[in-house]
Amino acid sequence: MKMTAKLLWSALLAATLSVGLTACEKKGPVEQAGEEVDEAIDTLKNGGEESTANKVDDAIDDARKGAEDAVDELKEK
Repeated sequence: MKMTAKLLWSALLAATLSVGLTACEKKGPVEQAGEEVDEAIDTLKNGGEESTANKVDDAIDDARKGAEDAVDELKEK
């Protein structure tokens, strides 16, 4: 049962990341600042602990930034 749960969670995370990477455009500085304020408010509501949703959003943002950097690097070659 544990293996199935891990596999399901991994598939769900991979699907979420791939949709997040392909469906969204680059965020502007104002949009990014607004998102960070929203995350800070959510963290305060959770007693100072960052929610799982915020952690996933951060992971998606990091993956998107890495993908954008890789694309920019390939364009320079």
